[in-house]
Amino acid sequence: MTSDQATAPQPPRQSIFEPEFTQRLCEIFEEHIAFNRVLGLQIDALEAEQVLAHISMRPELIGHFTHQRLHGGVISATLDAMGGLAVMAAIGARHLDEPPLQRLQRFGKLGTIDLRIDYLRPATGPLFRARAQVLRLGSRVASTRMEFLDAQGRLLSTGAAAYIVS
Repeated sequence: MTSDQATAPQPPRQSIFEPEFTQRLCEIFEEHIAFNRVLGLQIDALEAEQVLAHISMRPELIGHFTHQRLHGGVISATLDAMGGLAVMAAIGARHLDEPPLQRLQRFGKLGTIDLRIDYLRPATGPLFRARAQVLRLGSRVASTRMEFLDAQGRLLSTGAAAYIVS
């Protein structure tokens, strides 16, 4: 991805989700999960097959003050949150026959059971993007893959996680 692609607005996708479902899920993720508010996580796209979000660099997120690098815990927490969000979207897509509010009730037992993060490059810059997708959604466990990128689209970290879904 070139720097122009990373900053250029993307054309809107036709979502399979109703506006009510999308709005409520974004509200839960961005506002009601307090730690996501601390991170400043903002959802950019919520689709059944992939979720995208971003965070902006802030002084309280710096881990290495000399080099102004993002703290590794911020990266790990962001990727974990994104994996969970991808699972929520996949569950929402699996149960489209249910009303939006009923689907949102399905996330009550969601929790991380395994998380692996690989730090590939130092995270510096004004903005970071994260994306996640579900590799497998079972009846009890979901497996995900996540990526953490800088504003130019360079891969900084990767993650893989498993989540309990029931």
